[in-house]
Amino acid sequence: MRLGRTGAIAMKEVMHILRDPQVLIFALGMPVLLLLLFGYAVSFDVERIPLVVVDQDRTTDSRELQEAFFASRLFVPAGEREAAEEAEPLLKRGVARAALIVPRGFARSGRRGADARAQLLLDGTDNTTAGIALGYANAIALGFTQGRLERELGDVALPVDVRVRTFSNPRLLSAVVLVPGLMVLILVMVAVMLTALTIAREYENGSMEQLFATPVRRIEIILGKLGPYFVLGLVQVLLVLTVGVLLFDVPVQGSLLLLFGTASVFLLAMLMQGLLISVVTKNQMVASQIAIISTMLPALLLSGFVFPIENMPAPLQVIANVLPAKYLVHGLRAILLRGNGLDVVWPDLLAMAAFFALMLVAATRRFTRRVA
Repeated sequence: MRLGRTGAIAMKEVMHILRDPQVLIFALGMPVLLLLLFGYAVSFDVERIPLVVVDQDRTTDSRELQEAFFASRLFVPAGEREAAEEAEPLLKRGVARAALIVPRGFARSGRRGADARAQLLLDGTDNTTAGIALGYANAIALGFTQGRLERELGDVALPVDVRVRTFSNPRLLSAVVLVPGLMVLILVMVAVMLTALTIAREYENGSMEQLFATPVRRIEIILGKLGPYFVLGLVQVLLVLTVGVLLFDVPVQGSLLLLFGTASVFLLAMLMQGLLISVVTKNQMVASQIAIISTMLPALLLSGFVFPIENMPAPLQVIANVLPAKYLVHGLRAILLRGNGLDVVWPDLLAMAAFFALMLVAATRRFTRRVA
C-alpha cells in the first residue's frame, strides 16, 4: 500500500465534499440540530406534579403532611376536595396526577401510638412520573415520621440517620445522562450515512471504471475514501461535546484525549460499516435506506442509551453486545460522568476495534475490481 495513492483518493473525496455544500451542512449542521432537538425535547426530569388534597381530618398534623408534600417543590396544588370520590375524576381527566387523602382520625391515631395512615392515589398512565412521585412520597412520609419522633423524643437521637449522596450527577438531570447517548446516536447516523453513499456514488457516476483502470489497490481506495470522513467525524465530536458542555452542563470528569481516542475507534467502525453498505449495494438510494435501518433504531433501542440492556430478552442482549454503539455509550458515560480511565474503557475499545476489523475485511473482500 502506497500512502501517495491513498492520499490522492482522499484528496479527490475532499474536493467532492467541498464542491457539495449539502454534505458539509449534513455533516456539521445536522449533529448540532439533532442534539438541540433531542436535548431539549427528550427529558426524563419530572417537575410540578399536580396534587389534589382530600383532608378529612382538618388537624395540625394533616396540614403539616400537606405542607411537607408541597415543600418538596415536586408537587403543586391542584385543588381540594371533601371526599376521595371527588378526587378520582380529576385523575381521570388529567387535571391532577396524584391525590393525597388524609382520613378522619389521622392525628388521633398517631398520638395514641397507632398507625396514622394516609393514602396517595397516582395516575398510572405515565409510569415514569408515577414511579418518581411514589419515590418522593415515600421519602416525604419518612421525613414527616422522623420529624414527629424528634418532637416527641426531644433530645434523644434517632437510632438510624440515613444520608444520601449522589455521585457523577448530583442533581439527577436527565440531560447529563442523555447527551452522551445522543452523541452516539448522532455519530452513528451521520458517519454511516456519509460513507454509505461514497462508493455507490462512484458506481452510479461511472467513475469507478476509471479507478479500476489505475494501479490503485482496493485497500487504498477504501482507506482514501475513509480518511476525509474520519476527520469530519472528529469535528462532529468536538461540536457535539462543546454544545453539550455549554448548553446542557455535561461535565467532563475524565481525559479529553481518552474521550477522542474512544470516539475515533467508534468512528472508524461506523465509517467502515457505511463503506461496506456502499460496496454491497452500489446504489445511493438503497445504501441510504439500509444505513438508516441498520443504525438509527439499533443505536436508539439496543445501545443502552434509553433502555438498560440488562432488562432486555436474551436474544436482544446478544445483538446489543455486537453493536459498537453499546460500547461507546458505556465509554462516554464512564469518561465524562465518572472520570474513569483506560483501565475501565479498554474493553469497549477492544470491542469497537474488533468490529472495525471485521467490517474492513468484509468490505475489502466484497470490493472487486470489476463492474457488473
